[in-house]
Amino acid sequence: MRTARIKADGVGFYHCMSRAIEGRFILGHREKEQFLRNMRKLEDFCGLRIITYSILDSHWHILLEVPDREEISDAELIRRIGVLYDAETAGMIKVQLDEARESGDVAAAERLRSQYTYRMYDLSEFMKTLKQSFSQYFNKKSGRKGPLWEQRFKSILVEGSEHALSTMAAYIDLNAVRAGIVSDPKDYRWCGYGVAMGGCQKARNGLGQIVSDLGVDGSWAEVRSAYRKYLYVQGQQKGIGPEGEPLRPGFSEKQVKEVLDAGGRLPRHEILRCRVRYFSDGLVLGSKDFVNQVFTRYRDQFGAKRETGARAMKYAEWDGLSTMRDLRQAVILVPVRA
Repeated sequence: MRTARIKADGVGFYHCMSRAIEGRFILGHREKEQFLRNMRKLEDFCGLRIITYSILDSHWHILLEVPDREEISDAELIRRIGVLYDAETAGMIKVQLDEARESGDVAAAERLRSQYTYRMYDLSEFMKTLKQSFSQYFNKKSGRKGPLWEQRFKSILVEGSEHALSTMAAYIDLNAVRAGIVSDPKDYRWCGYGVAMGGCQKARNGLGQIVSDLGVDGSWAEVRSAYRKYLYVQGQQKGIGPEGEPLRPGFSEKQVKEVLDAGGRLPRHEILRCRVRYFSDGLVLGSKDFVNQVFTRYRDQFGAKRETGARAMKYAEWDGLSTMRDLRQAVILVPVRA
């Protein structure tokens, strides 16, 4: 039996992820580009905001904002339909909607609108359509049938605080570095940071929100500099040199294992170079108060003996971050090619 997905009460931020069936490496360059196009079209259609993302060979991560639902005009509805489908479909819906309006059949107009608007401002509908649209593309291209993704997509409700959002964004943008694909995240063209460095305005806007939360609000040059420094502080052991190159990478797999086996704790900027299950299986991530507030709203989904929702994150200096789940096994995983 499926449990209800935990969502925000109002505007919400989510880290969503999904993996190809059996962990297959199905996402080559062409497939990643198609997935990115589908993602951006749906972002516009649904009225959501992608903050950053990372598309790997076998799975993907998206950090997004879901605003409160709002009413949109007929003109905006037709524009969004044209973005997701095509001009012919949008034109056909416009004719039908205009006819209903001109005849005074308000109920018919609203029924037509609701066939599309119910999918807007909704995390589950966004993810469902994103996965389905790519599956249809991939199966047709490959001559295959059947499901492409493992089970339901995972989602973590992230507190909209600068600490929680910036930590999650850095974790996502460092995926390709953790997987050993690149040594510098700017060189990975299928993550928000890499695409922003290549000139994508939407990706730059997403990173602008992150650095704005960190106290930087200016030109792209200022945003770029601030986020790059933040990424390297989070992802490298010794920061960056005068030319922007890493002076020294973070702890090796062996070093991390030795520290953890000895019962030690790693600084946050070093543990983010590991695979950390809190970011994929923690259910909710944020301050203790935020997690407890969410727990109160979803109290019936947890055992009667449980008194609080927040569980302190272990193995590193997380500066007050908590999750909903108290993960006990394989919390810190060694990096593997993704």
